[in-house]
Amino acid sequence: MPMNELDELQAQMLQTVADAATSAELEAARVALLGKKGAITEKMKTLGSLPPEERKAAGQRFNAVKDAVAKAIDDKKQALADAELNKRLEQETVDITLPVRFSRQGRVHPLYQTYDEVVAIFGQMGFSVAEGPDIEDDFHNFTALNTPENHPARQMQDTFYLQGDEKYIVRTQTSAVQIRTMENQQPPVRIIVPGRTYRCDYDATHAPMFHQVEGLIVDKTTNMAHLKGCLIEFVKTFFELDDVPVRFRPSFFPFTEPSAEMDIGCTRKAGELKIGAGADWLEILGCGMVHPNVLKACHIDPDVYQGFAFGIGLDRLAMLKYAIPDLRDFFESDLRWLAHYGFVPLDIPSTGAGLSMTGGNKR
Repeated sequence: MPMNELDELQAQMLQTVADAATSAELEAARVALLGKKGAITEKMKTLGSLPPEERKAAGQRFNAVKDAVAKAIDDKKQALADAELNKRLEQETVDITLPVRFSRQGRVHPLYQTYDEVVAIFGQMGFSVAEGPDIEDDFHNFTALNTPENHPARQMQDTFYLQGDEKYIVRTQTSAVQIRTMENQQPPVRIIVPGRTYRCDYDATHAPMFHQVEGLIVDKTTNMAHLKGCLIEFVKTFFELDDVPVRFRPSFFPFTEPSAEMDIGCTRKAGELKIGAGADWLEILGCGMVHPNVLKACHIDPDVYQGFAFGIGLDRLAMLKYAIPDLRDFFESDLRWLAHYGFVPLDIPSTGAGLSMTGGNKR
């Protein structure tokens, strides 16, 4: 085949590739031009009829045409893919300047809002967060906490025991994490332990699974005055009040001595509970100085070190602060309830910018 005819054939083939408007049309052109029965293959079959001295040059020219067409197809394929992607992106674009549809916006559960608020307050006081397993052994949940063998808390009606050779339970308190921390960390210790706990109880103010946060400080100088100052500052900051009446009543817990329960002032006029100055009192938490036997169980010398501990129910705090009447609603997965009591996401509570009632955390 004369060279001018090959040049004309190449031009026609390149135009066929250029005219393909879609990926399907381009694939059809590729098969028609480069396939086993394509135009170039058919033309190359004529090489056998050429004189030997012309066959080599003609073969090289056919290969050059084939390479040019193949490159044009690859380039066109990429161009079509880019165009199709850009068209899809234009069709699927989202106008991020549109206002949020608040009726469909996710909400932070009030329990986890409370969790973040408590962590923010104690974090500013220098406490770090400690965590531990939900499945505990008898030693860490009871024995190391100075709980007698005949204590009611160990009985089946109060505690969920797991079947097996060893005495394993689902923890009844996050105090077990305090024990694990003291076993692995030499004083000073300053931690809070938020987490799930489990007990055999279920009504409007109790659940078989609920949430606690416990605090622990162990060092050489901490005393009861430090405990009272810490907790008074906490309730003032958490309830976002300048002044909250507080009283400490003597109590008993196996793991603290002396032990106390902390009450805060409130009013119950017209059936409405309001935290603050008033004629009534509301028990809010238990606390005390760490019992020497607890320190000994963790191999800490009670003649050198001392400290305080406290425990607060996160569910109860959330109910009090946000006027939630029934604890069972926390776990019903009702989107209407969550839309009413939930909080705008992404705004993390802080004592500087405000907790729940100020700044961007408004419900």
